[in-house]
Amino acid sequence: MALRGGSATSWFNGETHPRKITASAVWLCLCVCFFSAAEAGLYTTSDQIIVLTPENVKSVLFNSSAAVVVEFYASWCGHCVAFSPVYKTLARDIKEWKPAVDLAAIDCAAEANRKVCVDFSITGYPTLKFFHAYSKTDSIGQLIKGFPRDVQGLRHRIIDKLETHQEPWPPACPPLESTSQAEIDSFFKTNSVHHLALIFQDRNSYIGQEVILDLLQFENITVRRILRTEESLVTKLGVTEFPSCHLYYRDGNSIRVKVTNEARTFYSFALQRLPGVVRSGKRPPDTTVPITNNTEEAWRPFNRSRVYMADLESTLHYSLRVELAAQTIINREALIYLKKYISVLTKYFPGRPMVMNLLQSVNSWLQNQTGNEVSYKAFEEILDNSAQAPNTALPEGVRWVGCQGSQPHFRRYPCGVWTLFHVLTVQAKNSGSSDSQEVLSAMRGYVQRFFGCRPCAEHFENMAQESMVEVNTLSSAVLWLWSRHNRVNNRLAGDLSEDPNFPKVQWPSPEMCSACHAVKNNGDHRWNHEQVLSFLLSYYSSNSILTDYLEDESKILAKQSEKHAIQQLALEAKKRVERKAREALASKTLPPLSQPTVPEQEEEEEEEEEEGPQDETVTDEEAEGAEGAEGAAVAADEIEGKSSDPTPWAKPEMEVGRGRRQANRKPSIVGMRMRDLQEDIVDLDSFVNEHYKAKALRVAASSRVKQRTLQRKEEQENGPVFGLGMELDTGLGMVGLKPMESDFEQVVGHQRKKRDLTGQYFGEEAEFSHRRRWMSLLSVGFSKVDISLCVILYFLSTMCLLAMYLFFKKRLRIRRAKFALP
Repeated sequence: MALRGGSATSWFNGETHPRKITASAVWLCLCVCFFSAAEAGLYTTSDQIIVLTPENVKSVLFNSSAAVVVEFYASWCGHCVAFSPVYKTLARDIKEWKPAVDLAAIDCAAEANRKVCVDFSITGYPTLKFFHAYSKTDSIGQLIKGFPRDVQGLRHRIIDKLETHQEPWPPACPPLESTSQAEIDSFFKTNSVHHLALIFQDRNSYIGQEVILDLLQFENITVRRILRTEESLVTKLGVTEFPSCHLYYRDGNSIRVKVTNEARTFYSFALQRLPGVVRSGKRPPDTTVPITNNTEEAWRPFNRSRVYMADLESTLHYSLRVELAAQTIINREALIYLKKYISVLTKYFPGRPMVMNLLQSVNSWLQNQTGNEVSYKAFEEILDNSAQAPNTALPEGVRWVGCQGSQPHFRRYPCGVWTLFHVLTVQAKNSGSSDSQEVLSAMRGYVQRFFGCRPCAEHFENMAQESMVEVNTLSSAVLWLWSRHNRVNNRLAGDLSEDPNFPKVQWPSPEMCSACHAVKNNGDHRWNHEQVLSFLLSYYSSNSILTDYLEDESKILAKQSEKHAIQQLALEAKKRVERKAREALASKTLPPLSQPTVPEQEEEEEEEEEEGPQDETVTDEEAEGAEGAEGAAVAADEIEGKSSDPTPWAKPEMEVGRGRRQANRKPSIVGMRMRDLQEDIVDLDSFVNEHYKAKALRVAASSRVKQRTLQRKEEQENGPVFGLGMELDTGLGMVGLKPMESDFEQVVGHQRKKRDLTGQYFGEEAEFSHRRRWMSLLSVGFSKVDISLCVILYFLSTMCLLAMYLFFKKRLRIRRAKFALP
């Protein structure tokens, strides 16, 4: 993650106060109480300290091009716990020395590491040992006896150990000894660097060695130290103050480097900023042309000392629409973190009215969610203002300004996240929030659960666990976030993620806030926290945020309305397609109206076996009539602008017909199987009233129906009866009755038994229907054999009853005669 104005370098000197050391020790001791020694290591890779294990100890300590300082500690040791913040600060302080010096640590309390500590003759904790470059495999290191508990003292001990290295001198370490005038005069004959920096110092000073190591990772500059005793060179260059820094050039001229304080930190920062000086492996920025980028967007010139609202809105867009979108379902702790995050944004984000309205809408919706989870799709609908609330929108897309990078993978969103949280902490301070950790806890939860860079989230969580508990005021919250940001940038300085056009420096730089920097009595750099706080409150104030490059609100709202309208049209089209697909599927799965279902076919086959062949075949005219009815249905649908699917009433009629057959079906008893009625009776008036729209269908098919009717008339015999001719009176919409043959009536009757009611042949003459109803009642679906058996049984029963009657009557007479005798 990159800071807006730049990022960290190695000259950061963290201050270690006794109270902070004590608080950290107490916190870490509590951790020891709950975790085993193996799990309670005091250091992680986030601390820029190599964590040694039995697997990597040999490769790190032996035959290495860099010297290594190793701390052997026990995680249960109180003194080790108290020393760990100092060791971590030392790692950040000498981060730029890494090609020459590395820091490592191993927890001897872990059983897995116990043998390693025994092999290096460790009997007490904490123990520091120094391993020279290219140490042999049998080396146990040099013990640093009575090492100091402050960063400066440890730094000086390391330099002393480096200077005692025997020949050959390790190539990764620059020469640390003092330089003579003869060497300076011949320097440019054998070197092609742009700058030669000379540090004039006293004999007991370490500032020259420290600056040499600080510039170790930078090209086009060489640093040498000159002692006060080198009088000829001191006199030649007119040096009167010690320490001081001068630049020496090929023509013999020199200029003094002007800094706020004559100290290591200020020298290192000034030399790293010289023209042509670039970190090793990095492309030097071209200062002769304006800064541009290699992205598709045009470069937007900006003021590096200001915050831009475009960056904040771009961060909100990416955070809420991209990062959160990775969570299909947001539940449990993630939902709690999201609620806190949105709540903090609603309270303290200094946005435009339409953005604030949207944040309030989202926050209200989230707070009203009483369940344990929400879907991102539902969240997105609120975020996109699907309800179309007035003057409510969050601009879509990113428009980076102060967080621009020279490449698409530089700065941008990480820079925007840091800027956003700095603004929120300052706004909480200015608004007088009652919770000092409200913004920090929301930021911690968001980074832990939603931030895409998982190693970044892990590093931030380690920092939060280490010291966020110490934050107890709003001012300390602002300073805590600032110091951790500088720590992160210190760790990432020189990383592949560093933008060469925005080199990482400790922020704010002396150029931006000279009062923020000070020097301790021992010459080390320190931050003036009062001045830093004042600078941060001013820099991130809502009044200082620039609105350049923002898209006009009216355009944003118009785009949102247009997007909403397009989504509605797309949704309607999707529903229409789905409905048509369902109707098409239903039309394929339903059986054709003119064909009996499988159970009906089986039943009819059984009837034919019992009763013999029946004249039930459908004539060609009837088939043509069915085709005509189907064509009429298509024509009617086209007239009404509908699809040619079955009419709405077709399926209900089919169900009604099936229901009637099921109701009339009787169980078979002793071979006497109940059969369906010969025909169904339909009320023509109710049919016409319920399906008045059918007249349009019949009008379209009238021509073919008439042709079929005429053909049937020619085949009729004498003795006409009345039947339904399916011809419509276009004026009244009534069904006309036409004379039909009785034989044909039998065919039609049987056809109705085989088909569901489809509206093709309905009605009969009332008298004939009444007579057929009685006939149907008498037959009850029995066969001739069944009727014969019934007659025989009834006859036998009658004879039995008659015999019984005569028998009992005769007996009664006999008894009466006996009683009458004297």
